[in-house]
Amino acid sequence: MSDSAATRAPLQSLDEALQRLLGAVASLGRAETVSTFDALGRVLAADVISQLDVPPADNTAMDGYALRAADAALGELPVSQRVPAGSVPGPLQPGTAARIFTGAQIPPGADCVVMQELCEAVDGGVRIKTEPQLGQHIRRRGEDVEQGRRVLAAGHRLDAAALGLAASVGAAVLQVAARPRVALFSTGDELVMPGEPLKPGAIYNSNRFTLRGLLQGLGCEVVDLGIVPDSLDATRAALREAAARADLIITSGGVSVGEEDHLRPAVQAEGRLDLWQIALKPGKPLAFGQVQNSWFIGLPGNPVSSFVTFLLLVRPVILRLQGATALAPRGFALRADFAWPKPDKRREFLRVRLNEAGGLDLFPNQSSGVLTSAVWGDGLVDNPPGRAIAPGDPVRFLPFSELLAS
Repeated sequence: MSDSAATRAPLQSLDEALQRLLGAVASLGRAETVSTFDALGRVLAADVISQLDVPPADNTAMDGYALRAADAALGELPVSQRVPAGSVPGPLQPGTAARIFTGAQIPPGADCVVMQELCEAVDGGVRIKTEPQLGQHIRRRGEDVEQGRRVLAAGHRLDAAALGLAASVGAAVLQVAARPRVALFSTGDELVMPGEPLKPGAIYNSNRFTLRGLLQGLGCEVVDLGIVPDSLDATRAALREAAARADLIITSGGVSVGEEDHLRPAVQAEGRLDLWQIALKPGKPLAFGQVQNSWFIGLPGNPVSSFVTFLLLVRPVILRLQGATALAPRGFALRADFAWPKPDKRREFLRVRLNEAGGLDLFPNQSSGVLTSAVWGDGLVDNPPGRAIAPGDPVRFLPFSELLAS
């Protein structure tokens, strides 16, 4: 297909592009065993099945006194034993109470716990100042997890709560998907690294830091190939090296239609290109294909475009490579406290921030080069093509907490 024909071709929608990407890639199928301590952010490769009940025995939810509810009518009860957490109590003698502390096992024969604030210690005993109910303040054996239950399913991405749950059922190690190897490089003779002299016409390479951080947050092993000069031969050589070392190749810059944009012919020479440009703002220049046995995604060079297209398209691909089951971020209907009177014909993603009134404020400069908007904002408004927004309108909000790993 000629460049002019490709330019005239209708742009694919975001949904069409995402469906195409996810339809092409599959789980890498590699797994490893890691300590539960070190599994944050990883994707489970096997179910976690509980080998025990949690809690393993009836225990008290608070400090107080364990007794038979019927014995409370006696008023004062002798304290027959003391039960700290971690000890094994003996049977409760009828007509007595056991001093008990949060998390301790319930003595056999006790059927309730009275919190210490409703009791009064007396010489050798306790006065019960309330009428207790059967079972009150007792956490029953297995009420959280029953033995044999699947507590975490393969494909679940592990957060801190999931690690705690795995630990609670005794899982010291977990089977997780191996880290995808992702090669990363930027193209552009104008790019220099922070710390280097900034010559006229040069800019610092922010995308290298943003994309590297996003990849690390998704549990990837990053193969950083740095900055590649604006030449076809250098770009082809970088693609060959990346394909030899990685499962996925991510680039930024060089995917537009200028004379110095060499990625397209380089990918076509070294592999194939399946997708070029989508109806998205920011982020129209986006490429997808394959180089040897590695997938290739080329992101725009503008920093916000690169950031947004990564969140919307690269993130689900990386999760799919790890066998994750939850790929789509949750969106929420919130009130716009701003006006957007001149929408684009493409689907737009606007940088916004939650305000104290529960609405959304708009960053004043929505340019694809203004990276401060991504730091200032809490998330993105997903605005359909051609839809103007007036203050008070409901909009679909995608919080960064749904899109970012860290």
